[in-house]
Amino acid sequence: MRTLAFALLAVFIIGPLMQAIVLSLTVTLPHPGVTVGDWSLVNYRNIFDNPALVASLHNSLTYVTANVILTLIVALPAAYALSRYRFVGDRHVFLLLLAFRITPPVVLSLPIFLLFARLGLLNSSFGIALVHCLFNIPIAIWILESFISAVPREFDETAFLDGNSLSRFFVVHLLPVIAPGVGVACFFCFIFSWVEVVFARILTSTGGKPITMAIDALFTFQTDIGLVMAMMVLSLVPGVALIWFVRNHIARGFQLRA
Repeated sequence: MRTLAFALLAVFIIGPLMQAIVLSLTVTLPHPGVTVGDWSLVNYRNIFDNPALVASLHNSLTYVTANVILTLIVALPAAYALSRYRFVGDRHVFLLLLAFRITPPVVLSLPIFLLFARLGLLNSSFGIALVHCLFNIPIAIWILESFISAVPREFDETAFLDGNSLSRFFVVHLLPVIAPGVGVACFFCFIFSWVEVVFARILTSTGGKPITMAIDALFTFQTDIGLVMAMMVLSLVPGVALIWFVRNHIARGFQLRA
């Protein structure tokens, strides 16, 4: 019974993905040199022949990478401070951060749009990266704080007694120990930024459109489903690559969180 349940779950998860891959390799609209229904790489070739689609891939990779880096730069010291130091209202600050994280993005869309319009950050990948940091930093702090708290305070004291400065201790000693937590934080930050649509639609009306908006623009009166599926398959590649490279950290991080 358990085997059957796992088999049905695998079909439920893998079935749509396999259908998307098959459609991405199928000609769904007439193109020179091929006929509808043929198996071909024409859809992928059309993606790389379209400057707008190539730019959307580049924009997404740019702002997601910038967002993950900026989030870690802010979240790591903040998580360390919340874990190691006690001050009035520290737990309340932590709770407020988490409460802000669950705020619907659409609630903040208008004030963020007006602010970014004044700062000249509309239609730019950096602008999207910044606004995503607002939502990723709280969850990253929450994840990293628990991993840092699991490290005994004696670990810090020993490193400081050996003559390490705070910055050297942080980079050389602490980061390798909490690497699983960093992997989990990177994973969640990447997933949120890569699939986020609300701010991507509002802040990129004329330029800097990410891959989500590029896929949305492909749906027209006569939609090339093969091209849409090819873009969707390509959009999965960075996420799969990230999971592959940090898979050990993610698995260990979830085990430690449990």
